[in-house]
Amino acid sequence: MSSRRQFIVQGIGAFGGALAVDSIFARAARAASQVTKAGAVANRCLVVVNLQGGNDGLNTIVPHGDPAYYNVRPTINVAQSDVLAIDSSIGMNPKLASLKALYDRQRVAVLQGVHYPNYVLSHFRGTEIWQTAAPESYDTTGWAGRYLDKAGLPADNLFKGVAIGPLLPKMLVADKTDVPAIGDLRGFRFNGRADEQAQADRILMGDGDRYPFDSPYLQLVQEVERDARAASSKLPHLVAGYKPAVAYPKTPFAQGLNLVSAIINSDLGTKVFYVSIGSFDTHAAQRPRQDALLEQFGDGLKAFYDDLAAHNADDRVLTMTFSEFGRRVEENANRGTDHGTAAPMFVVGGGVKGGVYGDHPSLTDLDYGNLKWHTDFRSVYATVLEGWLDVPASMVLGDSFTSLNFI
Repeated sequence: MSSRRQFIVQGIGAFGGALAVDSIFARAARAASQVTKAGAVANRCLVVVNLQGGNDGLNTIVPHGDPAYYNVRPTINVAQSDVLAIDSSIGMNPKLASLKALYDRQRVAVLQGVHYPNYVLSHFRGTEIWQTAAPESYDTTGWAGRYLDKAGLPADNLFKGVAIGPLLPKMLVADKTDVPAIGDLRGFRFNGRADEQAQADRILMGDGDRYPFDSPYLQLVQEVERDARAASSKLPHLVAGYKPAVAYPKTPFAQGLNLVSAIINSDLGTKVFYVSIGSFDTHAAQRPRQDALLEQFGDGLKAFYDDLAAHNADDRVLTMTFSEFGRRVEENANRGTDHGTAAPMFVVGGGVKGGVYGDHPSLTDLDYGNLKWHTDFRSVYATVLEGWLDVPASMVLGDSFTSLNFI
């Protein structure tokens, strides 16, 4: 079944990078009334970064004090002398020097051993689980989409959530909230030919004629189109006054964060952003690929928070990372690593109690070659929802989970 965005693009050729949410038909069938709570903390927002592809945690937060690490990774290990030590046991990959600078300022929490029960190692299902927060079921909405629906946010705000990129991630799929996916401001517009735009106007905006079909979904499609047209018209003007205070790296990830900063500093009321970087799927020749991506990640985040600080906004922006899974402990024959389990998450920002949370998983007591996890990722989400966004976690996650103390 086609999503709202796909339905419009395939049938009409509508906006490139505009609004998209769940299936029109599934959304129309679901009950509209849901419990709401006016719990959005003023000015606070969340930025979620997807380390897409399954980032290897052991070469990100390196257990340099454990000889087992160097035994199982004889060619792809990070040399002990190169590690940016946090303590005598663990430290950061040297390409994360920019992130380490934020850590040293108590702006980074490292959450160790994060995963979930009955894990799967499929990219598609793993990503879906992390974005829906539903390991035991196949949900049609994302966890952040459910937050946007239920948090009591202003109904007329077209930018309650924003995805940076050409496609809407499942994380931001909602029942009642249309979320724009924006690759860049220049492309956030109708990208069809003039005749296609005229056709879209006639069908979606209505021209007074009787349509040659009778569909219960037409009004819903028209609502999406009106939101898309309004959002694409307004956004460039709303952020026009923003000027970055730092020079962002010329990488897609950093430039995406630059756009996030523009929206944050324009006070549009956006509560959740999504940005991705990847691919971290390092089955072969892992070190050069992962090192380059980690450097882009760290440098982009450092520029982002330096820019926010210059605009007095860094204390109200929390950034959280996730990846669909970690990698196996032992390197493979191609000097890479295969799909594995537990990995660290990063939480960054002025509202974070910096430090390391949880023990590093054992490298010898394994689960069929995989690390044993000890922190359910839904506890991380619950902590962010309750401690940062001020909504009951059970309202979004469907259950209660132990809160952590990094906020």
